[in-house]
Amino acid sequence: MSLSVGQVAGISGVTVRTLHHYDEVGLLSPGGRSLAGYRLYSEEDLERLERILYYKELGFPLEGIVTILNDPAAGTADHLRRQHKLLTRRIGRLQAMVSSLEYEMEAQLMGISLTPEERTEVFGDFLDAGYTEEAEERWGSTDAWKQSQRKATSYSKQDWLAIKKQSEGIEQGMVEAMQSGLPADGTPAMDLAEEHRASITRWFYDCSHEMHRSLGSMYVDDPRFKARYDGIAPGLAEYARDAIAANAARHGQ
Repeated sequence: MSLSVGQVAGISGVTVRTLHHYDEVGLLSPGGRSLAGYRLYSEEDLERLERILYYKELGFPLEGIVTILNDPAAGTADHLRRQHKLLTRRIGRLQAMVSSLEYEMEAQLMGISLTPEERTEVFGDFLDAGYTEEAEERWGSTDAWKQSQRKATSYSKQDWLAIKKQSEGIEQGMVEAMQSGLPADGTPAMDLAEEHRASITRWFYDCSHEMHRSLGSMYVDDPRFKARYDGIAPGLAEYARDAIAANAARHGQ
């Protein structure tokens, strides 16, 4: 197979001028010439060009690529392994950057004024679930969402840690009640559910018993919340939901 410089440019997306430059610096010299003296590229030349473009994309300077490709001890398999390793590392770094940006977006949507380190300390990786953007689409026009946003923007790190401590205390109480065999519709469990509802009202928005019942259902129906609660203790999502529902019924909701 012999291709002209124009054909190679069309296939690879590299300009004719660039291919000429690669030839001049010894990076990619075509293996043949036409009778008229024009460059002709073989299949092996195209394979070398592919490796060049990979290394170039990875940030290697042309001089470095020349050295790597002209290494007599390195065969095609060596180049493929090296490029795979380098690309895998780059993908990992890019994925970390994407995760960091998503985390920032979640925090911005929630109105959280904390450094990335402080957010990790307070929330762990739960913000990465992407739930906040979905929640804004669902409830962004409601008074509860707007009230929650106004309050969240005013909280310091100490406030968020206090919220976290109170929330964990309620969750631990639920775990102990559940593991002690206390029914979800018993007074201790319902009292914990009421404490949970009151904490939402205190820190975020006016949470009615009817709204709280809907939240309880979401803890089971939404896989992200179910995973979080059941990660604390297996069965906690259902237990919390049932306790919340029983407490709402106790208050006529």
